[in-house]
This record gives sequence, C-alpha cells and structure tokens, in this order.
Amino acid sequence: MPALLALADGSLWPGRAFGALGDRTGEVVFNTSLTGYQEILTDPSYHGQIVVMSQPHIGNYGVAADDDESAQCWVAGFVVRSASPLASNWRAAQTLDDYLVARGVVALSAVDTRALIRHIRTHGAQNAALSSRDLDPQRLVALARSAPDMNGLDLARAVTCAEPYRWAAPQAAAPPRYHVVAYDYGLKRNLLRQLAARDCRITIVPAQTSAADVLALRPDGVFLSNGPGDPAAVTYAVAALRQLLGRLPVFGICLGHQLLGLALGARTYKLKFGHRGANQPVLHVPTGRVEISSHNHGFAVDAARLPAGVEVTHLNLNDQCVEGLSVPHLRAFSVQYHPEAAPGPHDSLYLFQDFVDLMQAGR
Repeated sequence: MPALLALADGSLWPGRAFGALGDRTGEVVFNTSLTGYQEILTDPSYHGQIVVMSQPHIGNYGVAADDDESAQCWVAGFVVRSASPLASNWRAAQTLDDYLVARGVVALSAVDTRALIRHIRTHGAQNAALSSRDLDPQRLVALARSAPDMNGLDLARAVTCAEPYRWAAPQAAAPPRYHVVAYDYGLKRNLLRQLAARDCRITIVPAQTSAADVLALRPDGVFLSNGPGDPAAVTYAVAALRQLLGRLPVFGICLGHQLLGLALGARTYKLKFGHRGANQPVLHVPTGRVEISSHNHGFAVDAARLPAGVEVTHLNLNDQCVEGLSVPHLRAFSVQYHPEAAPGPHDSLYLFQDFVDLMQAGR
C-alpha cells in the first residue's frame, strides 16, 4: 500500500505503508543508530517527532518485551529504507510490523532515507505529515505547516507519570543505601536500572512536583530525567530546581541537563537538526578522554551564557556544543547525552557512580 511523507517546505517523500494506517504530524528528525529501534520507539523524548532511521535495514531482530523503555510507543511516525518482514532472534516475541500495528504507530518504508536525511541536514528539522490513507500532496503539506512548532512547546507534561511511584527493583540481599528522587520528564527504564544497580531505591515523581514535596521525601539525591520538547517552556521545573540546588546532590541528563543550565541562569537554543544516534563523539574535558555516546536532543545549552562557577565538562567533537556541566559548590552535574546506553555504548556509565559518590560524600 502506498504512503507519503510531506515536509513543511513542500518536499514529498513517497514509500510503502507498514505498521498502523492513518495520518500523523510531527517534527521530522533522523537517528543514526545501527540497532535499538525498539528503544527509540518507546523513548518518551521522541514524543511529537517522526523519526527517520539512517540504518537501511530495520526490524531484522524483531522486538522483545524486555527492550521497551516505557509503557508505550511515543514517536509520531517512523520512516525506514527497508522494513524486514521477518524477525531472526531467539528473544523476539513478534515482528516490528505487528508491534507497530498493535501500538498504533504509522510507518513508512521503501524511502530513500539517505536523500531524506541529507535534506534534513541541509534544510533543518521541520514539521511534516505522514499518511497511509489520503495521499493528496497539498493536503499533507498544509497539515505539516499547521502542526505546532517545537519551539516553546512543553511536552514534559504530556509524558510524565500521573502520580509518584517506587521503582520495583529486583530483590536485593540488603536494603538499598541511597534514596533517589527521580523527576519524570520522560524517564527511560534503563536509567532506573542503572541507579538501582548502584544501591539506590528510587521514588519517581511527576514533572510538576514542587521542591518542598521532593524535600519531604528526604532523599539523598535528585535525578533529572530526559524528556521531549523545548526546555525553556518547562518553567515549573526550572523554578523547582532552583530551590533544590545546593541542598542535595543533583544529576541531570538530556532535558534534565538543559533544565539545570536554565536554573543556573544560562539559556538554551534549538539546533539545526539535533543529535540523535548511538555514535556521537564527546570530549571529557578534564581528562581529554573521548567517549562514544548515545544522543537524542534538538536543543542545547548556550556556553556563552553560563555564569561563573559552572564548569563545562563535556564537549561534542562534531559541533563543539556543550555536552556536560558541573557545579561543584552546589554538588550538581549533568550531561546532554544518554549514559544509560539504551541503545548505545557503555563509555559513560561511570557517571552513575559519580552521582552515588556525591550522595555518599554528603552523608
């Protein structure tokens, strides 16, 4: 069955439908990961985005329940060059196509994704409309242009949990030593697994939770999760964070990193096409060590607006944007990328131990 992707600039990208049938709009972006498509589909940071995969063959190893990073698929749409109809993997519970149908994800295959990604790199991420029902080009271009712009969009409210809850970690021989309160701006499960593996019990709280409510839980540290949308629009989180800084150790990733920057008085800006993939080179400035890291972000912290006392600890070697911050006197640090490696390399797992060390030193 034919399907069509229409960008707001008027360009049209025909292909074949797979997954669910329907119309979807969102910001079209690309991801350069070779594997991990299931983790990408279930990453809440992709809420409101149509994801194009640069790896040409997608779906080869199917899907497995344990690989979901949240309870649902969040992408607005999914675009690939070649969708495998078969799943060759002993862990696979179903094919990618069946998985997308069951979760209502509209997808497009048989697209020249190399040309599409070059187009996005040249013209920037922009809104698009994807349809496998009505392929009228004028209607789809108009639909793309009417979709909300990512600038100024608070999407953390849409993906956060409704109520606080505890992470159900595997039974341990002894009670965990540290209590972490994790803000859910679009939290991924492997972040919780990494904290739990380092002797932490975790209370997850909604994005709008006040600083007073966090302090009432008497945590040893606060974790700021990843999430979608424009960080400058998440004003309630910035206000809460300003009241927490200096009182408890704070560790932020992705959106949490951007919110820390805003709370410190910096500003954020939108990248032309963002960083999304499991192969981004990042320089750890204090040691000169290069880490290969997993990214998913369209905004960044402006280095020129950082106040005194804030150290830039990590830099992206492709475009020199800020990838990590440290504020020693406030016991706070953050990274723009995903150290939990879902999907991705394990070069940055040490950051979770750095957070534990901060909590231990604060006792």
